[in-house]
Amino acid sequence: MQSIPVELPLAIGAGVTALLAVVILVLVALAQSVRIVQQGRAGVVEPPGRYNRTLEPGLSMLLPFIDKVVDRIDLREQVESFAPQAVITSDNVNVHIDTVVFYTIIDPKAITYEVKDPIRAIEQLAITTLRNSIGSIDLERALTSRDTINTQLRTVLDEATGRWGIRVNRIEIKAIDPPPSIQEAMDKQLRADRDKRAAILNAEGAKASAILLAEGDSKSTVIRAEAAKQAAILEAEGERVALTQVAAGQGVAVETVFASLHGAKIDEGVLSYLYLEMLPKLADGQANKLFVIPQEFTEALGRLGESVGRR
Repeated sequence: MQSIPVELPLAIGAGVTALLAVVILVLVALAQSVRIVQQGRAGVVEPPGRYNRTLEPGLSMLLPFIDKVVDRIDLREQVESFAPQAVITSDNVNVHIDTVVFYTIIDPKAITYEVKDPIRAIEQLAITTLRNSIGSIDLERALTSRDTINTQLRTVLDEATGRWGIRVNRIEIKAIDPPPSIQEAMDKQLRADRDKRAAILNAEGAKASAILLAEGDSKSTVIRAEAAKQAAILEAEGERVALTQVAAGQGVAVETVFASLHGAKIDEGVLSYLYLEMLPKLADGQANKLFVIPQEFTEALGRLGESVGRR
């Protein structure tokens, strides 16, 4: 039986160990060379000492043990709120202003190599610009001109941060807090203004109500006058028609009587006799205390005498 040399197992073991080492080295190299960048983010690749390229979202390959991702940049819109800052207005009022900045990183290389602390840089630039803007206006204008101040701040910040790879989308003033004494005075002024507006509105309402009532009374008076006028016209027209009808009836009656008298051939003597016969009836009555003989009595007697004489 032939014996196996001792060096052979040692050589096989060394070969297996070397193969395992190579496999491990390849796996480590693959792990170092493969990079996955999420959507909305970017990676800055830097070989030793200098910038190489920017990794886009997705799967990327690097040189193992040489290329290194020094920074991962978030490209989504971000918001940063700054602490309240003391600012003095042009009328020497010390106010505290809270600001919030909305920004987006548009150049990963610039924000990595052009500025050390971009958030602090934006904050200090915002404070400086805010003091310059507020210091040139009074408190009342500062409280009512927030949109103008926001526009000024955004313009200045966007121009300064462009070379840092940052775009300032908007900047907002959250609050402007004056001192308590100024706040109390402003509250009193607001209450006085509200009371004044309420009094004016009440006075205008009373005035409008009085005007409407006067107009209503005037219109009702005119309507009543028109109604009375129409009623008077109608009444007068009715009386005129009635008088016309009565006169017409009386005329017919007179004509009838006249015709009857002529038909009966009654002369003045008979009429005078009838008139004298009617006088006692006229004087008869309990209410008559004094009866005055009319002037026509003598005329009737005269006509009666003449008639008797002729007969």
